[in-house]
Amino acid sequence: MNTIPQSVPTLGTHPAAGANPGRAETRDVLARATYDLLVVGGGILGTSVAWHAAQSGLRVAMVDAGDFAGATSSASSKLVHGGLRYLQTGSVKLVAENHHERRVLAKDVAPHLVNPLTFYLPVYKGGPHGAAKLGAGVFAYSALSAFGDGVGRVISPARAAADNPGLRTENLKAVAVYGDHQMNDSRVAVMTVRAAVAAGAVVLNHAEVTGLRFTRGRVTGAELKDRLDGTEFGVDARLVLNATGPWVDHLRRMEHSGAAPSIRLSKGAHLVLKRKAPWRAAMATPIDKYRITFALPWEDQLLLGTTDEPFEGDPGDVAATEADVEQILSEAAVSVQDEHLSRDLISYAFAGLRVLPGGPGGVEAAKRETVVTEGRGGMLSVAGGKWTTYRHIGRTVMNRLARLPGGALAEDMEPVSQLPRRVPLPGVANPNAVAHRLLVDRDPGTRIDPLTARHLATHYGSLSFDIARLVSEDPALGERIHPDGPEIWAQVVYARDHEWAVTAEDVLRRRTTLTVRGLDTPEVRARVEELLGRREG
Repeated sequence: MNTIPQSVPTLGTHPAAGANPGRAETRDVLARATYDLLVVGGGILGTSVAWHAAQSGLRVAMVDAGDFAGATSSASSKLVHGGLRYLQTGSVKLVAENHHERRVLAKDVAPHLVNPLTFYLPVYKGGPHGAAKLGAGVFAYSALSAFGDGVGRVISPARAAADNPGLRTENLKAVAVYGDHQMNDSRVAVMTVRAAVAAGAVVLNHAEVTGLRFTRGRVTGAELKDRLDGTEFGVDARLVLNATGPWVDHLRRMEHSGAAPSIRLSKGAHLVLKRKAPWRAAMATPIDKYRITFALPWEDQLLLGTTDEPFEGDPGDVAATEADVEQILSEAAVSVQDEHLSRDLISYAFAGLRVLPGGPGGVEAAKRETVVTEGRGGMLSVAGGKWTTYRHIGRTVMNRLARLPGGALAEDMEPVSQLPRRVPLPGVANPNAVAHRLLVDRDPGTRIDPLTARHLATHYGSLSFDIARLVSEDPALGERIHPDGPEIWAQVVYARDHEWAVTAEDVLRRRTTLTVRGLDTPEVRARVEELLGRREG
C-alpha cells in the first residue's frame, strides 16, 4: 500500500520559496484596485485574453467560479490540429490558419506540452469515404501545413496493423496517414495562467460572480463569493469580459434580464481506457459524412471519443452517461478490436460542452466559430473557440477591445500588432533534454526514475527542475503517489504552492493525471487533501 512518507509534513507545512500569494491576500489585492479588464472565466478564452491583455500593459484580473479550465476546457479531445474535416466544407483558409497556429504552438510556444502524433484514417469496405478521396484529402491537408509533418499518403492494411496491433483488419481496404499534434489541455491551461500572472495579471479560482456592479448603467465590476470559505468581496473594472463558456448567457442575463440566447450547446463525451498493446498512431475513423471517432494514445492510456449531441440542461450537470459509453465503444469498434474495448479497461469517463453559435441545423454540422457580443451595459461576451487557435482568439478579442467606443482602453494598451507574436509559455524547453538532465543530475539518494522524469519533462518543461529541487530538499517527496502512475508527492506540493490547486480535484484531475488513470483512490485523495490543508494551517 502506498503511503505518504513521514518526512512529508516537514516540507508540506509552509509554502515553498517564491510561492503564489494566499487566497486571502489575493482577494484583498482584487478588492483594493480598479482594473482595466476583469476577465470572468479561466478557460480557453479567458486565459488567452488575460495573457495577451497583461502583455499589452492593461491592469488585468481574472476569476473563475471553479478551477482554471475546470469544465469544458479540460474536457477536450486533447488535440492541437488543423481540422481535417473542415476540408469537406471547403474551408481551406481556415485549415491553413489552424496549421499555422498548431506549428507555432508545437515549435515555439509550447514544445514541452504539445507533442507530434501520427494519425491513421482506415478505409473499410462500405465506409462513407473511399481510399482515393481520403488519400487526396490527407495529401492536401499536409500540403496546407507546407508538409511540415510529412506527406499525407495511403499505406497498406498490413503496415498499419504492424504499428497498431489493435486495428481491426476485416474488410480494411487501405489506411490514409497524416500528422497532427496532441497535448494535455489542463496543463496548457495552467501554464497559460502562469504566463498571464508573469505578465502582471491577478488571478483567483473558485471565486463565483454573484452579481455585476453598475455605474450609470454601465457594467463596472462584479460582486464575488469565495466558494471555499464563503468570503464575499468585489472587483472594480473599467471593462468586464464574460468568458464563461457554457454559462455565457447566464452572466449576460445578470447584465440584462431580457438578453436573448446567443449560443447553443453540444455535448462531447470521452472514455479513457487502459491500453493492452502499444499504439504508435492515433486512429481517426469516419463514422458518417461529417463525424470522425478517435482512438488516441494519450498519457499511456487509450482515449476514445467523441459524441456530438445537443445539450439543453444545466452545464454544471454535464457528464458521460451510459448511452454515451455505449455509443463511444460501438463507434470505436468499427476500427478497434473488441479485446481492446472491454468495459473492464475503462479508467475514466468525462464530458464537456461545445459552445456553438445559435441558429438552425444540427449541432454536428454547426460552424466552430467564436461568438462575440456586447451587452447594453457594455460588458463584452465571448464564447466558442478551441485550443489550437486559442492564442489567435486572444489577439482577436484584444483588437476588439482596442476598437470599443470612446477608445478608453486603446489609449492605455499596446496595440496587438506591436506585441511579440510567439511568446513561449513558462517552462519552454526540449523535453528530451529536460528528462536527460533529471536523470543524470541527481544525487544517489534523490534519483528520479525514468518514467517520472519523462512525465515531468512533458508536463512542466524546465519547471521540472523546481520539482526536482523539492525532492533534493526532502527525498521522500520523490516517491510515487500511486505505484501504477508516474506522479510523485513533490507535484502535490508544487501544485499547491505554484499552480493555485486548493482542492483534491484540482490536483488529481487537472494538475496531475491520477484521475484519468483511475488512480485517485480514497487513500490517495485523503492524503492529497491533507497536504493541501497545510499551506494555510
